[in-house]
Amino acid sequence: GCHNPETWDPKEGNIFDLEAKKKLFEYLSEDYISGLTLTGGDPLFHSNREPLTELCRDIKLKFPDKTIWLYTGYDYNQVKNLDIMKYIDVVVDGPFLEKLKDPTLQWRGSSNQHIIRLK
Repeated sequence: GCHNPETWDPKEGNIFDLEAKKKLFEYLSEDYISGLTLTGGDPLFHSNREPLTELCRDIKLKFPDKTIWLYTGYDYNQVKNLDIMKYIDVVVDGPFLEKLKDPTLQWRGSSNQHIIRLK
């Protein structure tokens, strides 16, 4: 039931290099873009944590008024002390669970997930 299962394999996907970062920053420079949403797989997969922390730091330095939302299958209490959280505005935590799917929920797919505003 996940909306992007193609992102689950950490050995797949596209390399996020300097050219991709430049393109992302071009998009973020547009006034109609309010921020960035990090989804997955899981942005907090262990090998993602350091590079994503650096990326989020750079985004907040260049675009302090843009919001960063992070969707993670981890419980917030498991990840709340990670360095990346200094740069995140909203966390949606918890795995998507098909049996708890509720299309009436705003910004989340299943009722076990929480919306946590950090800033």
